[in-house]
Amino acid sequence: MKISARAKVAFCMCIWGSIGIFRRYIPLSSAVLACARGLAGALMLLLYLKLRHEKLDLKAMGKAKIPVIICGVLMGINWILLFESYRYTSVGIATLCYYMEPVFVILASPLVFGEKLTGRKLICVACAFFGMFLVSGLLGSGDQVIGARGVILGLGAGVLYAAIMMTNKRFPGISAVDRTAVQLGAAGAVLLPYILLTEDLSTVRPGALGIVMTLAVCLIHTGIAYVLYFSSIDELPVQTLAIMSYLDPVVALLLSVFLLREPFGIAQLIGAALILGAGYLADKE
Repeated sequence: MKISARAKVAFCMCIWGSIGIFRRYIPLSSAVLACARGLAGALMLLLYLKLRHEKLDLKAMGKAKIPVIICGVLMGINWILLFESYRYTSVGIATLCYYMEPVFVILASPLVFGEKLTGRKLICVACAFFGMFLVSGLLGSGDQVIGARGVILGLGAGVLYAAIMMTNKRFPGISAVDRTAVQLGAAGAVLLPYILLTEDLSTVRPGALGIVMTLAVCLIHTGIAYVLYFSSIDELPVQTLAIMSYLDPVVALLLSVFLLREPFGIAQLIGAALILGAGYLADKE
């Protein structure tokens, strides 16, 4: 039975939405996990190209190798910030912080692309930031210092995600698969010496569950998910892909509340609706 492109993309978004749950059970540092994810993802995308009897367009990549590699480095740091955010706040809140990315793109567009900030975009930005204020939970009780740290890390990851997305728009002659394979490899390659110099890997004892969860993040959340995504996106309109991308934070939020039993009140629910609604309306313009 042939699986539709829409179903494949929806499956990918659900997989990515669950990554915070898996991170909870991985006793590795965020740098080690990001490095492993980058190298595994790059290898699986190269295998995907080989199975399709395709090769990396080295000529096209050579013309933009420095910006592409920089994007890869940003990708690695972006994952570290997101994985650290999961440690200090709930999976749902960390993911919603990460999905402030469209708002950061809007704010940077006048400087990067010379685009005008319309009234509609400004309203989207204001709604998203107000929603972020509600989602953060900083008005409520609890450990506000820890909550603030998680929110800041998540927002930092969102800023880097926005930077990666805007930089990738400058490479129209390079396929998304080629670009992503190189960026994943660059992320892993840059983080590897950093890890070897700063961490004592001999003391790492992940255990059976940690090993299984790490393999899942590397192979399923990265390798398989990227392969399924890139094998489907050419069959779907850009707007459909943009709408379906919001499955990711919705799944993360549902898993956070119903599986991990992490607190999420009415104010935060309203904030989530404002963030996702603002991002959706911004993407439509």
